[in-house]
Order: sequence, then C-alpha cells, then structure tokens
Amino acid sequence: MATKKDSNVPAQPGNDKTENLAPHTADASGEFMNTNTGLRINDDQNSLKAGERGATLLEDFMLREKITHFDHERIPERIVHARGSAAHGVFKVYKPMAELTKAGFLNDTSIETPVFVRFSTVAGSRGSTDLARDVRGFAVKFYTQEGNFDLVGNNMPVFFIQDAIKFPDLVHAVKPEPDNEMPQAASAHDTFWDFISLMPESAHMIMWAMSDRALPRSYRMMEGFGVHTFRFVNAEGVSSFVKFHWKPLLGVHAVAWDEAQKISGKDPDFHRRDLWDAIESGNFPEWELGVQIVAEEDEFKFEFDLLDPTKLIPEELVPVQRIGKLTLNRNPDNFFAETEQVAFHLGHLVPGIDFTNDPLLQGRLFSYTDTQLSRLGGPNFQEIPINRPIVPVHNNQRDGHMRQTINKGKSSYGPNTLGGGYPLQAKASEGGFTSYPERVDARKVRARSKSFFDHFSQARLFFNSQSDPEKNHIVDALSFELGKVKAVSIRERMLGILSMIDKNLAAEVSFALRIPVPQDPELPVNHSIPADGDPADYDSLIVESSLTSSAALSMANTPKESIATRKIAFLAADGVDEKSLLAVKNVLESEGAVVEIIAPRRSYIISESDVQIPVDQSFLTAASVLFDAVYVPGGTNSVATIEADADAVHFLNEAFRHCKAVAADASAMQVLEGTYFAKKIPADFSDETVIKEGIVVSDDAEKLARQFVLAIAQHRFWEREKSRKIPA
Repeated sequence: MATKKDSNVPAQPGNDKTENLAPHTADASGEFMNTNTGLRINDDQNSLKAGERGATLLEDFMLREKITHFDHERIPERIVHARGSAAHGVFKVYKPMAELTKAGFLNDTSIETPVFVRFSTVAGSRGSTDLARDVRGFAVKFYTQEGNFDLVGNNMPVFFIQDAIKFPDLVHAVKPEPDNEMPQAASAHDTFWDFISLMPESAHMIMWAMSDRALPRSYRMMEGFGVHTFRFVNAEGVSSFVKFHWKPLLGVHAVAWDEAQKISGKDPDFHRRDLWDAIESGNFPEWELGVQIVAEEDEFKFEFDLLDPTKLIPEELVPVQRIGKLTLNRNPDNFFAETEQVAFHLGHLVPGIDFTNDPLLQGRLFSYTDTQLSRLGGPNFQEIPINRPIVPVHNNQRDGHMRQTINKGKSSYGPNTLGGGYPLQAKASEGGFTSYPERVDARKVRARSKSFFDHFSQARLFFNSQSDPEKNHIVDALSFELGKVKAVSIRERMLGILSMIDKNLAAEVSFALRIPVPQDPELPVNHSIPADGDPADYDSLIVESSLTSSAALSMANTPKESIATRKIAFLAADGVDEKSLLAVKNVLESEGAVVEIIAPRRSYIISESDVQIPVDQSFLTAASVLFDAVYVPGGTNSVATIEADADAVHFLNEAFRHCKAVAADASAMQVLEGTYFAKKIPADFSDETVIKEGIVVSDDAEKLARQFVLAIAQHRFWEREKSRKIPA
C-alpha cells in the first residue's frame, strides 16, 4: 500500500469563502454578450425567421438555448423552508475547546471560519409572507479546514414529533389542505389541529409555536437552536452530549399578532429586507454560539430523555456556555445561485462532532440527501459553488448529472495500484473521521422508549415560565387558531389536551371558543401507537417537573440595553422646529438607531428656519408597523399639519396599540390630544420629562431624547393591552 508523500499534500486552502466563490462569479460589466459556449452574439433582440414576417426557423440555436434555459430556470421548491433569506459571515471561537471536542474550528482562535447562514419560514411557499405564525429555520454552514459542518436548526429548541417516520404526516397536516390548497403559510385550519390533537407529543412545541417566538421582530433578534442532542468527541475519544444554541446580541424580540398581519400586507418581505438592509448599512448581525454540555455518565440523571427532540434541557439545570461569535457581514451576490441552491445536511460533520440515537435526527439524515438529489438535479449538488468546501475534494465518486470536476488518471476505485493507491484513507490522527464507538446491544423493534411518554411537563414548564402578557398572547393565539377550525370535535379534543398542560389555559381558551373543557380528555390521548399496541401503554401521564419555571424561556428576560438598528419614525411637515428634530435625531443615531422622516409628501420639508430637510417616506408609503417607535417634533405649522392629517393620527394610534414607545415635543401636545391614548398623559408635564407606559413628552429635547432611548430599549410596553383592553 502506498504511503502519503509530502509532494501530495495539497497547499493550505484559503480560508475565505469569497475567494472560493470568485472563480465561479461572473460580472458582465464592459463585456460582449455570448452564448453558453462562448460564441459572441450579434443580435439578441430578434429570432431567426424565413423573411421579416415569415416563420421562425428551427435552426435558430441561440433562440433554443435561451428559451430552454428560461424554461428550466426554476428548480423544485423546498417542501419545507421554501421561503428563505441568507447571508455570508464568519465565526470565531473564543477559546480552545480541546477538552470537549477535537473539531478544528472550535480550537483554533487565530482563524475566522467562513459561514453561510439561511433563515426561513417552514410551512409557506416561496411566495408567502415573512410574518406568518411559524417556526423559523436557522441553518449555518461552516466552511472549515476539515470540511463543511452544517448546524441545521430552528428558532425553537424542540420539535413537534419524536420520530422521523411521522415527519411526512406533520408536513402534510400543516400544509394547505389538499382539496382546496388553502390556507397558505398558516396552521389555523382543520387538518393541522386534527393531527396535533391526536399527537400529544406535540404539546410542548405547540406552546412555542403559539407564543411570541413564532413572530420574531427580525431574524437578527431571534435565537437559534440545534434542536437535537449531538455528541462532542475529544482527541482521546471521550464523548459528551451537547445542545447547540445561538444567542442574538440584540436580544430576543417579537412583533404583535395584529401587527404581523398588517406587515404581511404592507411589506411581506419585512424580514428579508431587514436582514439585507442591516448588512448593507454595516450593522452586522451577531450571535454567540452557546453549548450545553452533559457528561456521558449523566445521560440518565434528568426527568426527561436527552434523546427526545420534544424536550429541552432547562438552563437552570445545565447552563449555556458561550464559546464563540457569529457575524454576518456580506449579502449574497445572487439569490438563486447562493440562497436557493445552498444545500444543508445534518450529515455534514467534522471530526469531533457526532450523532446520537435521537430517532428524529436519524431519520432526517436520510431525508436531507434524498431531498437534495431531487431538488438540485442529482448527486453532484456538492459541486455547486455555494456548497463547495474550502478544502480540496479527492475521492472515487465520478460522473453523474451536471458533474463539474474533470478528474484525471486511470483509477476511480480503491484499492488500486495504477493510481499509486491514491486517494488514501486518512488515519484518525491525520484528521480522518471516525464514528463514536457507541455500544449497541438490542433487539430490532418498532417502538418508543417509555422515557419518551411524558408529553406535558415541559409544555407546562414553558407556559408557567412566560410573563403575563406572553401568557395572554398564547391564549389569544390558541383561540384564534382553534377558532378557525370547523370541526367541533377537534376543538373539543384540543381543549382536553390543553387541560393536561394547564387548566387555567384550557379554561381561557374554552371561554373564547364558547366550548366547555371536557371533564376528561378523549381516550386514547395518544393515537401514535402500533396497530397491535395497547393504548393504555402509550397514553401520556400527568407528570410534574421538579422545576416549575425557567427564566430563560421568557422573552421578557432578554437584554434590553440597546436600540441599535431600531427604526424610528419622525412625523413632520413644513414648519417643523429644526432644533427639536435634530436634537432627538442626533441622540438616537448616536445610539445606533435608524431615523426616517415621514411627511405628507415625499422629497423634502422646509423647517421654521427655512432649511430643507430630506423626507424618507410619505404617509402614503409608510406605516407604523414597519417602525419600532414614533416621535413628533415641535414647530407650529408642522404640528398643525400633522394634527389635521388622518394618516398621521392613525400612525400614532396604531403604534400605541402595538405597545411601542411614542414621544413628542411638548409643543406637539395638540397632536397627541387627537389620539385615543391622550388620557395616558398627565396634564402637567412642563417641568419634568414624563414616561408612562412608553409615552415620553418634554419641552427639553435633550432630556426627552435620553428618556426616549430608554423607552425604545424596552421594546414594547405590553401592559397597555390589559389595562386599556387593546389587543395587539
């Protein structure tokens, strides 16, 4: 057998995915048009005909190439996660993790590992809205020196089902109903809730999906989770269990349900645009990678099963260690070539990271490969530039549809002597991947461990961990979704399921639906049983967790120190007080906020001192739901114009309804007096800045600006909903 020679060691590859993609990138600037074979084109405007008014000739090979390519420009849409948005970036580990894993990119603090990250909604088609109530995909491709590692996750740490064999059923249930192809990108319909009401293992995930986590303010302001339990393996072969987390440095924030529906009409690309604009403006999104580590000997010390994908590890039991930072710093050059053609796969591993026996993870390993073969045309999807690793690829795989590599030599098999024995197998000490040698000693069965049968304790933990406004939103979401269900039997069955999570929750949803909570849940509770199984063996039990709540599960506890990248609307018109406008604008922008001037007409407004101030949008194109807060500057004529403008008053009322911070110069009080929230403002505000439920009024612009910053950083003042009976 040949041994590896120094002359055959490839040069150290570049660590820049931009350089890696460069040979495959085309820029037509200053170039002549030609065909795909390189033939220069003389006329791309007219097909070849038999005379000016004659028939088009079959011999027009340029027409045929152009039309054929057009006919095949679209690839099959992803069945799930079809609507996505992506960006390039880098990841850097804080300190070597050698004690836990031999993965190179988690041990070398001197390098920045290039990444490509794709965010997505799950249920909707490519043409659906960004603001659907849905799970969000959070998939990260690390281009490491040991090959690609794909961390394919969601913005929720658990999943609907425990076994991958149920995945087609789940997706069929949540997709538009097959008889009428409705509704699009929505779970509020009979087939979904019929399935959920028969699958109590979905109870925990339903709490997440009906919570504010399903309506993120931005991709940049949502967490990410690996969902499954993976393994870390160090150089000595010692294994530990690991859960992956992405923690956004901007905090975790959501929009209101009413707001989400309106954003879908005003700007269905809201999340896409937000991500793109942030990167283009240099406000690079950042997350820290966190890990929860469980020693192998502690696998069974919890009240739940580590391999159950419907369970999480509460951070109070196993803290999250933040080990590195992800920064997105470049938008794609071409949406189709990169965002659409990127292929993620749970099976893309590097030495030091391995699988566990999570039955959902195991099934997904097959699904991802099979999906890419169909969607991207064949086995060579890894050769598409965005999917190529940054290290050279050498193996005996050949040919196939759309093969790009031109392999040299006689041998495409191993072992061989004609090719000198190359490519060689790599020893583990040379970076070769070896699977963790987990002992397996069991009978072949189609069954689930009894440790998977507690379906309600963590659903209850999640609900109990929410703030009062968050609990109200879950009640409202369940009432809305089940209110869309036509079959009374499904609604009744779901109320039975909810009563096993929390009786008060079930009672509140029952009141909204005008259907009584069943005295006893419909039996069997669990319908996911084999044909020969005893339902009594599979029915879920009411199990109480020793942990009653977890602060990490509530968005109310997210960091609220920054207003960086928040969009603030200034409502102004001709005659605006330039000083009050600029004073507040300068403070907000110094804190990283983005200020836009909204006026009755586009172009510019003229201040009291005859200065032209550019206008970003008019009331015709702007909407309060696209902003995080609103400010009304002073100026007699401007104030009078804004007060008389119905769109401006609606803008303020809607911002208040959605619990956002609202501020006004004291001289603009007459504008606020025309709103329905005027009574929230005390009569005497002249001496001190007033901040009450996020309303800030002052005649001191500097003081107002500072208080306004504090109010915006709170994100929302959800207490308005209950006291003012304003559903947001």
